[in-house]
Amino acid sequence: MAKQLIQQTCEACSAGAPTLSEQELADALTQLPEWRVVKTGSISLLEKAFSFSNFIEAVHFANAVAKIAEEVNHHPTLVVEWGRVKVQWWTHKIGGIHRNDAIMAAKTDRLFSN
Repeated sequence: MAKQLIQQTCEACSAGAPTLSEQELADALTQLPEWRVVKTGSISLLEKAFSFSNFIEAVHFANAVAKIAEEVNHHPTLVVEWGRVKVQWWTHKIGGIHRNDAIMAAKTDRLFSN
């Protein structure tokens, strides 16, 4: 991934699209601090937990993630708790991690840093 993830845009993804190779995923993770690959059954996904000082801040962040997700019609799993939001990105159509997921993880990090 020569171009930084944060500078890339999501593309339409069809059911036959490939998941990221191990090397592509490793390269992407160098740009995604504290994101990790987790398995849910046979599905790999990108996951990160974000910490906040209260519930309202966590909800505001989840809403901001929902807004950018809706803009590209690519939606994560969001788990909102007191002071914490867990975000999981993966592509349902292909049952794994697509380039779009890495791009959206980078955009999620940018939201958090703002």
